[in-house]
Amino acid sequence: MVAARMWQLHVREVEQRAEEAERTRDEVARRRATEERLRIARELHDSLTHCISVIQVQAGVALHLARKRGEEVPPALAAIQEAGADAARELRATLTVLRREEDHDGSDLGQLPSLVARARAAGLPVTVTVTGTERPLPPEVDQAAYRIVQEALTNITRHAGQAQAWVRLWYEPCALTVQIDDDGKAASMPPSAPGLGLIGMRERVSALGGRLHAGRQANGGFRVRAELPLPGRA
Repeated sequence: MVAARMWQLHVREVEQRAEEAERTRDEVARRRATEERLRIARELHDSLTHCISVIQVQAGVALHLARKRGEEVPPALAAIQEAGADAARELRATLTVLRREEDHDGSDLGQLPSLVARARAAGLPVTVTVTGTERPLPPEVDQAAYRIVQEALTNITRHAGQAQAWVRLWYEPCALTVQIDDDGKAASMPPSAPGLGLIGMRERVSALGGRLHAGRQANGGFRVRAELPLPGRA
């Protein structure tokens, strides 16, 4: 009886040591991953901030000279300056998030009006439609939805030529659906290939357990549709 009890105590002690070793190993791995993320973030922040600052300065000088000469200021020039300021803000926010080991950087659907305004200033007509009752969303869903719209509008501006865009949000009990359509000419677009933007969208949606559809439409144009489930809702 005593021997059996001693054996049980020994087994329990070994299990506890194994659990502690596993926990320590996980903590070391997480710490190393965090340090690497910070290193990469700092390098990106330094290099990109410099480039963006140069763009902002050049755009500001061009705006100043145009106004000084009494010329009409091109809307695209003002959009460049504003987009540069916004990019610098997001870089700072992202670096701050990584330092604090948080998951949310302040970019969410609350910033959608500003995003749409910049797209319009750059020459892309955008219509936004919201169905359902807007309500606070989990930070990870809120951020993913914003990033999907941001990437989709960027792709339309780059690849769709003279096009219009429609952003639709459906607030449902169990999910948030985000859909972005454009009427660009598919024939004039490059062959379909999974670019980095679409890969990033798919990763965001998959991480949330949602579904993403992205592809050309039969009548022309391109559609991105993401269904993002809301945690804790049956």
